Amino acid sequence: MEKFSEQYPIWFCDVWGVIHNGFISHDAATQALIQHRNAGGIVVLVTNSPRTSKGVARQLAEIAVPNECYDAIVTSGDVTQTLMTSHARGKVYHLGPTRDLSIFEGTSVERVSLQHANAVLCTGLVNDEVETPDDYGQILEHAKALNLEMICANPDKVVRKGDKLLYCAGALAEKYSAMGGSVLMAGKPYAPIYELAYKLATDQAKLEVPKYRILAIGDGPETDIKGAADFGCDVVLIASGVTDASKGLQAAEALVQRLVPQARIRKTLDHLAWD
Repeated sequence: MEKFSEQYPIWFCDVWGVIHNGFISHDAATQALIQHRNAGGIVVLVTNSPRTSKGVARQLAEIAVPNECYDAIVTSGDVTQTLMTSHARGKVYHLGPTRDLSIFEGTSVERVSLQHANAVLCTGLVNDEVETPDDYGQILEHAKALNLEMICANPDKVVRKGDKLLYCAGALAEKYSAMGGSVLMAGKPYAPIYELAYKLATDQAKLEVPKYRILAIGDGPETDIKGAADFGCDVVLIASGVTDASKGLQAAEALVQRLVPQARIRKTLDHLAWD
């Protein structure tokens, strides 16, 4: 990654699947980010976490991700707060686990029943260790009957936690959309989260940096890779996350390139590391 540090002063780095696996941090990855910052580079963590940036910072500290490895954090939760105010007019039915309640911090948005909500705020499955989207058919049918818009705080459909793949809010949003429900997406691959990351990074750099000189690092083809490509950034694919690398790195890269033909994949790694 050293040569990329010279070519790309700003790195947008995914979090889950790149710098930790849900349980422990990946030391080689965090050290690579620290090395880039030591060389004068800027690192913005860009994550589809439904928590706010402050909530994610607390979570990262709990699993020993050093704060020296990043300059700023931008989350899907940050963007969601804006949508909660503008589209839900301050009243939402929260569909998700209690660990995501930090998304309400600093807002006047109320959690109410479906009957009194102006929108459904989906941050994930209530118990993603055992549930699947099929367990939510009844509640989604009820929301659809009430003609409620769903604000999806995390467009990811699955995430790897340890050696398991768990469903995320994006899977519920996909199911709701297939039922005819209206869905608003807050995070990757959509532009608002990248625009916020770009503003934070260029403010930190105190100069305008062309998007083609920003390197995005991530593991999710439909989110990290597509979002970065659409925004105009080159990418490094981390194949140890949700991408199928069972046939090797070259095959994994070819698979992602077919899925996201506009992506400029500069390198595919099993894990992020400086060397």
